[in-house]
Amino acid sequence: MRQSLRIIEQCLNKMPPGEIKVDDAKVSPPKRAEMKTSMESLIHHFKLYTEGYQVPPGATYTAIEAPKGEFGVYLVSDGSSRPYRCKIKAPGFAHLAGLDKMSKGHMLADVVAIIGTQDIVFGEIDR
Repeated sequence: MRQSLRIIEQCLNKMPPGEIKVDDAKVSPPKRAEMKTSMESLIHHFKLYTEGYQVPPGATYTAIEAPKGEFGVYLVSDGSSRPYRCKIKAPGFAHLAGLDKMSKGHMLADVVAIIGTQDIVFGEIDR
């Protein structure tokens, strides 16, 4: 816990000063109070949440370190508000790939214990 607190303190100290919400009205939803008094704000809120934000065309792969390994997202945009392709790589894929080598020479009943050792979540693998 102490180490976690030190990491949080470092993040807060290195955070640049200034606004944390983007000022671009095309990306940021209007304030709640504004929506109750302005019809334009209400329309903008509705369009932003129903149509979404138009992402520029291109492709990206972004990965973060999750508690069980690398979690990655590959996203391809054609310029519309819906992704052309979205592929999610969950950490369980790498764990399941090692199951073959880990279970060689063992009995079939041992596979359950091996899967339990790997801590595989089948909901993230079965897509």
